[in-house]
Amino acid sequence: MSPDQIERVQSSFEGLKPFAPQVARVFYAHLFAAAPQLRSMFHGDMDEQGRKLMAVLSLAVAGLDDLPSLLPAVRALGARHVGYGVRPDHYGIVGTALLRTLEDGLGDAFTPDMRQAWALAYATLAGAMVQESHAAVA
Repeated sequence: MSPDQIERVQSSFEGLKPFAPQVARVFYAHLFAAAPQLRSMFHGDMDEQGRKLMAVLSLAVAGLDDLPSLLPAVRALGARHVGYGVRPDHYGIVGTALLRTLEDGLGDAFTPDMRQAWALAYATLAGAMVQESHAAVA
């Protein structure tokens, strides 16, 4: 990712942080609308799950400018997700739900350049998680 793309992702996420609970609810609404079968993977309080999602996103977004330091934690997250039943094909569904959520939350500010930056950030991080998930089951 270029420094400009990282800045786009980080600055746009900062604008969403005050609305974290709503952002998480919109994300899960998009996710479950696209793939209702994934709902069964989530147990317990969805507000708590939303807090966890936003915390992980916050750490990931903040770490984009130091990927070598961030990727080991992302890979470990991918390995843990195997235990939750997450398959590599789920990551595309999650990415689509994330981009739709960002579009909803950012409105006109979610320009094509910003979409591309977020898509690249997600692809980078999800790619590391998928790679680790393959290693975990091998």
